[in-house]
Amino acid sequence: MNEKATTQELWGKLFTMRSVEEYLDKTGESRFPLFSEYITALCDAKGENEESVIKRGNIESSYGHRLFKGTRNPSRDTVIQLAFGLELDSAGAQQLLKVARVTALHPRVKRDAVIAYCLYHHKDFMETQELLYKNNLPTIGGGRSE
Repeated sequence: MNEKATTQELWGKLFTMRSVEEYLDKTGESRFPLFSEYITALCDAKGENEESVIKRGNIESSYGHRLFKGTRNPSRDTVIQLAFGLELDSAGAQQLLKVARVTALHPRVKRDAVIAYCLYHHKDFMETQELLYKNNLPTIGGGRSE
């Protein structure tokens, strides 16, 4: 099947196949890199070191290093924090969320809309936290939303 098929096209193919096995055989498994490998590669491509990414994302240092080593799996909020730490735009953050196998940002969810807006406009983590707080939305890592 076409690697560039839209989600809607894939749903259509799934529902028109004679069996789920036929669909699985024809589509193959979607392969994503390990999250730790992906964030390490992003750091390398940007000429960044782990520590500066962890600091910009406001992530506790030892936990952040465990993410890079692959010994911890991140929550959705931690992935968002890494997106800020890596200074990704909204599209880069969406890809990071996908590789982490967590829910993408959605524009109909107010909190997600604020986060995506801030990523798109290259606001830093603290500016984003302030904007979330100002709009009476859960802050990132605040424990009220994942």
